[in-house]
Amino acid sequence: MTDVYAEFVSAVAESLDPTGEVPTGAALARRAYLSRFHFDRVISAAAGEPPGAFRRRLLLERAAYRLLAEDVGVLDIAVDAGYGSHEAFTRAFARAYGMSPRVWRGESSRVFFLAAPSGVHFQPPAGLRLPARKKVRGMDVLVRMVEHHVWLTSELIERGARLDAEALDRPIVSSVEGIDDDTSIRYLLDRLVWQEEMWLASVEDRPFQVPECGRDVTTPIPELRTRHADAGSRFVALVNRLNDEGRFDESFVDTTCEPPRVFTYGGMVAHVLTFAAHRRCVLVGAFHSAGVTDLGFGDPMEFVAG
Repeated sequence: MTDVYAEFVSAVAESLDPTGEVPTGAALARRAYLSRFHFDRVISAAAGEPPGAFRRRLLLERAAYRLLAEDVGVLDIAVDAGYGSHEAFTRAFARAYGMSPRVWRGESSRVFFLAAPSGVHFQPPAGLRLPARKKVRGMDVLVRMVEHHVWLTSELIERGARLDAEALDRPIVSSVEGIDDDTSIRYLLDRLVWQEEMWLASVEDRPFQVPECGRDVTTPIPELRTRHADAGSRFVALVNRLNDEGRFDESFVDTTCEPPRVFTYGGMVAHVLTFAAHRRCVLVGAFHSAGVTDLGFGDPMEFVAG
């Protein structure tokens, strides 16, 4: 049964490419050396839905993504999804998503995945997102690194509270072009906090407005302290939950991007740690220049070791 199902999923994936051939159910059954009746029973048992419904769902997911990401007419998207008219597509889409394609297109943030027993979903631009074959564990070091990042950001904010506005907003001359231009201590502290807020919004499918950049930032330290207490604890909780459930290899749709993009949870965490590490190091150096040296260099070695 596993081979038949894998062959079916592969054929459906190929058909999602606009240039791919759309195989009929009978053709797929012949390829598996089964009668159409037995083929439908095998796929329904493995996928949790009949083969026709499986493919229609994926085509609707692709259509929903294209409505968000592409400047293409609704009728063109309807035809590519296998519907003979705008009206038929609208009815099917509204049943699946609870709103018309036109209303959906106007929404600021939407996840286009529909409920699926198999866990198989459309993944842009023309593929499938399959559930992980095994639980991804052994990531305790990564979790500790996230905990260290959140702890160190809190400590950096507290050191910032010791400085006056002139020191907080003084230009940092070692800023890196293309990553953080025209920076200050206040800006980098703010950036560390809203990086957590941005990715939490993405995972939770909430709109997020990227704040202003550079030394124009005026966020008070008490506000940063409050925001980080919330976002930092929730980000650590998210990473611990992903680790406990072995889900770092699963994907999510980042609808805060334009157009929406698909990332794995593990990739997202690695991204946060990589760019946050650069900013933390710059901050530690800037604090040393400002006479605040009691935090050391923020090295995670002892923290991760427990």
